[in-house]
Amino acid sequence: MSSAVSEDPVHSKNTLKWLLKFDPDADEALQIAALGHDIERAVEERKVRRKDYESYDEFKKAHALKSAEILREIMDECRSSRKLTEDVYNLICLHERGGHNRANLLRDADSISFFDVNLSFYFTRNGVEETKERYLWGYRKLSDSLKAIVADFNYEDKELDSLVKSWIADFNST
Repeated sequence: MSSAVSEDPVHSKNTLKWLLKFDPDADEALQIAALGHDIERAVEERKVRRKDYESYDEFKKAHALKSAEILREIMDECRSSRKLTEDVYNLICLHERGGHNRANLLRDADSISFFDVNLSFYFTRNGVEETKERYLWGYRKLSDSLKAIVADFNYEDKELDSLVKSWIADFNST
């Protein structure tokens, strides 16, 4: 099982890194959820496709549910405790939107990791307009403190770095 999206394994580990930065005492369920929150991307025959959904929010909701289902099946096969499995399942279901303190931690770690490691790859694959739309979709969801973290990121691709700075400036001026 491996994703066709090359940055997915890096993003998974980076999400865990950010989770532990935000909460060094994050419990086992949160850590498993951080590592497995995007697992549907690695199962081609169960992959959620953006084109099948009218809105990006609907797509992300379906992605979260499918990832939660797949990881629950894996944990069941590994005979993980029902309590741990359901906790991980519920966290992954909420990883795009949050809903309570622990789910919010996972959402925030995932969001920051997208800007930290995924954005450059996304830009290369999708170009300026699609990247801008995805960037602003994610940026809008961030708290002010997380926006400050993202604003400090610098990208090796000078075009992307310049675009991001202008998108943030435009966002802050409206």
